[in-house]
Amino acid sequence: MGANKKWVQIGIFAIVLVIGVFTIITNLSASDSKKYPQEGDKAVDFSLVGLDGKTHQLSDYKGKPVLVNFWGTFCPPCKEEMPSLQKMYEKWSQKGVVFLEVNVDKNKVTVQGFMDQYSLNLPVLLDAKEEVRKKYGVMDYPTTFFVDSEGRVAVKRIGQMDEAYIDQTLSSLTGAK
Repeated sequence: MGANKKWVQIGIFAIVLVIGVFTIITNLSASDSKKYPQEGDKAVDFSLVGLDGKTHQLSDYKGKPVLVNFWGTFCPPCKEEMPSLQKMYEKWSQKGVVFLEVNVDKNKVTVQGFMDQYSLNLPVLLDAKEEVRKKYGVMDYPTTFFVDSEGRVAVKRIGQMDEAYIDQTLSSLTGAK
């Protein structure tokens, strides 16, 4: 019985080893084919309907800097960040910067209620199916992509931003003083 036990252990070890190698190879090849946009990469084009009922396509804003912010009403840091984004929207949209607030909530009424409650009028796009979130590889909220006028990701920021950070990043992106 001792010899059989040894062969069973070797067999189990071989199966675990094969599964481990297969998993590593699969993950390495998947990371190459599912590359998410990083700083310096071309921003992935998308088209979403906004709370305003209009369809917004990222490529329509080529030639302008764009701030793409992924957020949800369920996210405390997103809620805290919104007043800063609103103030920077009021300042920078007049200078040609486009703000696209990509919301991942499932319910349009919840999003509209949030915007009304906090007196926000930023352009909100609805990504209820999370298709755009997946294209950008967003896992944490908020996540913001600052896209330059050539359509490239200049800055990717994971986490909450304050007015000073947004202002400084947009100044750098636009060359404004």
